[in-house]
Amino acid sequence: CKIHYLHWVTHPRAFSSEDMDGDEEGLLNDVEVNGSWTPQEKALHEARLKAKAKRRVRRTSSRDSTRESLSDNGADLGGDPTSPKGKTNAGDRKSRMGKGRGLPKKGGAGGKGVWGAAGMVYEMEEPDAKDPNYDESSQGDTVYATVTPELDERELEKTVSPIVQEYFEHGDTKEVQMLLEGLNLGHNKYAVSSLAVSLSLEGKASHRELTSRLLSDMVGKVLTEKDMARAFDKMLADLPDLILDTPEAPQMLGQFIARAIADHALPMGFLDCYKGKVDCDHARAALDRAAVLLSMKTKMVRLDNVWGVGGGLRPVKHLIKEMNLLLKEYLISGEVSEAERCLRDLEVPHFHHELVYEAVVMVLESKGESAISMMVKLLKAFWETGLITLDQMNRGFQRVYDELPEINLDVPHAHTIMESFVDLCYQESVITKQLRDACPSSRGRKRFVSEGDGGTIKQ
Repeated sequence: CKIHYLHWVTHPRAFSSEDMDGDEEGLLNDVEVNGSWTPQEKALHEARLKAKAKRRVRRTSSRDSTRESLSDNGADLGGDPTSPKGKTNAGDRKSRMGKGRGLPKKGGAGGKGVWGAAGMVYEMEEPDAKDPNYDESSQGDTVYATVTPELDERELEKTVSPIVQEYFEHGDTKEVQMLLEGLNLGHNKYAVSSLAVSLSLEGKASHRELTSRLLSDMVGKVLTEKDMARAFDKMLADLPDLILDTPEAPQMLGQFIARAIADHALPMGFLDCYKGKVDCDHARAALDRAAVLLSMKTKMVRLDNVWGVGGGLRPVKHLIKEMNLLLKEYLISGEVSEAERCLRDLEVPHFHHELVYEAVVMVLESKGESAISMMVKLLKAFWETGLITLDQMNRGFQRVYDELPEINLDVPHAHTIMESFVDLCYQESVITKQLRDACPSSRGRKRFVSEGDGGTIKQ
């Protein structure tokens, strides 16, 4: 022991408290009593004693818990551990730590291939259409229906705008109704009226006339009077925005309202709902315009002329009168742009041959060379801008050629004037060579030695 002690003193870390027995510990205590330990050695010794005490307590507690679990399970604590009764079953699923009541999991309803606890009754479940074993024929009669999704505001505008633009070309309200019935407009169907009116405000007078007819024909079929009133309410509220693109929007909207009320597309009391309740100046101007137009009629009749009679709906005599007035104003003012604007406003491109005819006849009946040069300038401008097409130009001149014998009775020198005018138009590339050669002549169409030199007649 003394040899071990001396070795521990010189090498204290080579020994642990477990490597010493009771005599060695007693010797160490005697040495401690004699006071031969240094403070560092004394602290190390106390730490080892505490660690050893903790290990003893841990071993004791684990043995006690094992005994308690075995006693709870009915095991013989004093039996032979090597006997089969003293050993635990390796396949036993019960807790070996003494936790739980030893019952099976989920009351016996869990595990692979288990359909549930004994005595459990399942209710009938509704068939799932996504089930791979779903049988559609066994579920009764199947009804197939085409479902059209409801259009939102943006999709409605994108879909209806081409329909309205095409309607401005053909003017068939029944086709528009048929196309709208195939759409699921939903609660936004009132927007069809406001969209059509907004597009016509940016168009021509004939477009506005067609729009008024469309609104009148759609009421009772596609739209109701409430839908129409809601559409005009929206347009009155949007007037500050509409006036940016169309300064005359308040007056035009007032005319639309008056026409709709006269056509029974709007309720009779539509204007009365706004009396004393309008704060916007533009809306007030539109309502005042509608009230004035309605008060001008002693009887509630259709305001057919609220947009004027436009395009091919005008009588032929009226168009001829307008074209004559246009040419006379041009000969006085000489403004080609104004004449072009007036011709476009007539909106009769299929009737432009009448303008060519009236212009040539006016040249034949005029006195002086100024009328000839001005008419050539006007026809050239219309030709270059494409306002008068080749077909309309040829038809206008051909009509004069056919009536030249009758014109010659009133204008004796009509053939001579006609020849010079035709040659001048050909030089300015207004007419073709074939049309120039087709010009009749009182002398069998004898040509000059040189076209336009005014020389001797060729024998």
